[in-house]
Amino acid sequence: KTREREGVDVAELRIAEFENTVVLYFQTPEPRVNAYALAATLIALADSAKAAARILNSGVEIEIVVEALSSGSFRARVTAIAREAGLFVKNQVITNIIIGVLAAYVYDHTLAKKEPIEVIVQTDEVVVVRGSDRIVVPRNIYEAKQLVEKEPTFARSMDRMLSSTVLDDRVTGFGLAPSLDSPPPEVILNRELLEMRDSSDDEPKTRVVEEDADLYIVKAIMERSGRKWEFKWHGMNISAPIKDPNFYDDFAKHNFTIGPGDEFQARIAIYQKRDDLSGVYSNTKYEVLHVYRHISRPKPGRLALAQ
Repeated sequence: KTREREGVDVAELRIAEFENTVVLYFQTPEPRVNAYALAATLIALADSAKAAARILNSGVEIEIVVEALSSGSFRARVTAIAREAGLFVKNQVITNIIIGVLAAYVYDHTLAKKEPIEVIVQTDEVVVVRGSDRIVVPRNIYEAKQLVEKEPTFARSMDRMLSSTVLDDRVTGFGLAPSLDSPPPEVILNRELLEMRDSSDDEPKTRVVEEDADLYIVKAIMERSGRKWEFKWHGMNISAPIKDPNFYDDFAKHNFTIGPGDEFQARIAIYQKRDDLSGVYSNTKYEVLHVYRHISRPKPGRLALAQ
């Protein structure tokens, strides 16, 4: 929203409009962006969201999904989804807070690079002012941001996300919008503000990330061993041993039977290695740490019972 203050146009952005969804707006001369720049931005954004979730609510796993792409210049709508113990969390308030924290950090961290900012603390809101730019943040989200930004993993991931937006030389600026149909953001961050210090040397070469996953069985191993099952996960095949000792105990007691296409809701460990050139982590191997729930695929000729 653009307002006028003392004869000067004021560009205002209200973080409360984002809720659990935010649109990444890449300012480009053409309605497209380099796939590598987009992928690196999204991966770093997902890492940031997961780091924020661990600090604000360690019992909830946050997943960032891309729901839609659009032109003008180029837009990607991303949504945060919360899971707990393998199930969707009914109350998604935590996702609204995390998206708000990410958005507030994007502007607060960049606008202060070149000019002093003024922070006005009010009862329910915090207003960040730099020149004619005003970022209005709900106070609970601003306080959550102050807590989260002290975590080095979060700060490094956000710096990598901001720098990734300008890996495409055609991108002249970046901003956030509440929806695909919104007008271009009033507050656009130029390339100079987006380029962050290279902190890749601070990050480990390898790491292990845990998250909840829906795994569809392709190949099962019916004996307790380190042999790898095969699963379909996010549309790709992965191999992983099941490390959960209780799973094999229950299986031996015939508490359930397993068939191809059945689903596990499970906790998995993802082993990753960082590429020195791009700073992006790639997955190298997987382990199933805990099986929360087994879901049988409906048998032919039978109707699935409503639950």
